[in-house]
Amino acid sequence: MTDTPSLHTAKLDGMRFSGYQKFVVAALAFLQFTIVLDFMLLAPLGAMVVPALKISPEQFGLVVSAYAFSAGISGILAAGFADRFDRKKLLLVFYAGFMIGTLLCALAHSYTMLLLARMVTGMFAGVVGAASMAIVTDLFPLSMRGRVMGFIQSAFAASTVLGLPLSLALSNRWGWNAPFFMIVAVCTVIGGAILGRLRPVTAHLALRPDKSPLHHLVHTLTTRPYLVGFATTALLTMGGFMLMPYSTLFIVHNVGIPVEQLTLVYLITGLVSAIMGPLIGRASDAFGKFRVFAFGCAATIVMVLVYTRLSNVPLWTLITVSALLQIGIFSRMISSSALMSALPRPADRGAYMSISSSLQQMSGGFAAMLGGMVVAQVDNGRLLHFEVLGDVLVCTTLVSFVLMAIVNRRVAGAAVAAPQRLDGEARQKS
Repeated sequence: MTDTPSLHTAKLDGMRFSGYQKFVVAALAFLQFTIVLDFMLLAPLGAMVVPALKISPEQFGLVVSAYAFSAGISGILAAGFADRFDRKKLLLVFYAGFMIGTLLCALAHSYTMLLLARMVTGMFAGVVGAASMAIVTDLFPLSMRGRVMGFIQSAFAASTVLGLPLSLALSNRWGWNAPFFMIVAVCTVIGGAILGRLRPVTAHLALRPDKSPLHHLVHTLTTRPYLVGFATTALLTMGGFMLMPYSTLFIVHNVGIPVEQLTLVYLITGLVSAIMGPLIGRASDAFGKFRVFAFGCAATIVMVLVYTRLSNVPLWTLITVSALLQIGIFSRMISSSALMSALPRPADRGAYMSISSSLQQMSGGFAAMLGGMVVAQVDNGRLLHFEVLGDVLVCTTLVSFVLMAIVNRRVAGAAVAAPQRLDGEARQKS
């Protein structure tokens, strides 16, 4: 019923990962890799999926969005139950569901079957991500979470550098279904490792105050400090998803980079992100999460204003700007994830992470839709008003900075109050 003592008793300074901790971080990072790759994979496969299943672009758009909305809804529904079970069991059950959904995608040969498969996959994937973050928060002290988040968030970069090129190569050789079979195979190995080596994560069960899942959900949704965290998560997600869906069109038609060189752009920026992720996580632990977040906000604002106004520049100029922008974005993502993980009480972590995961999915879908209402494409393919999306991202970044300052103050206040409370209780007992 208790977690590994070494995870909680080590000193803050000079703390190193134990062998078991390294396994937990690696397992969750590979797990996140499969989730992210599955999420990102369908969009670049569109040129193969649309003719193969004889569907319209509108139907394909619905298939893509069905995943996000399904994940968002399931996260909310699961929030009330997320703190009532061993987190290892919760993770494995929903990861198994994610594998089944991905297998259904691999076996889909019609629009209806693919649509249903993506809904099933999203329904389970959203809760898997939330359970992973809850496990990190339960097993690692705040002083180590920057490094943990740095490694786990690097899964985004790894999916771009390794996952997408390999998946596209498999699809070119054996058809668009092949990459989904590959993901299922990787999931089987990761799931088996987690089943065999991850210890039960149950300490939170002794702290659960709520008898009703509905009451637990409502309590988490209405707790004022949590609302600040939810708003920050939504704003951070919205900013990134406004640019992401239209970046390829912007790079080709506005910046003037040939389609054949896009792979090089994404490869190098992905490698930079993969290398910088752990370093940013280490900096978050060494210098403070909020300081690194502030740096990330400043770097993001500067580079977004530059990036969204590029026009007919050389390839290496674009790569440099894109890499610096990725460093700013990763600095925000990693430090904010680590800092906000300290916001919920142990008894509420599962519910809080589930709701946050849902907000990320829904905010991303809303941002992509809003971006489509802002930008316009003229006859020669050039995007208009792309810089407006950049200006909106700057505004959301500034607001998220203010909200994160509030989160940081609450977390710091709770850290100071905890020892004082324990000291007071010890004096009363004596």
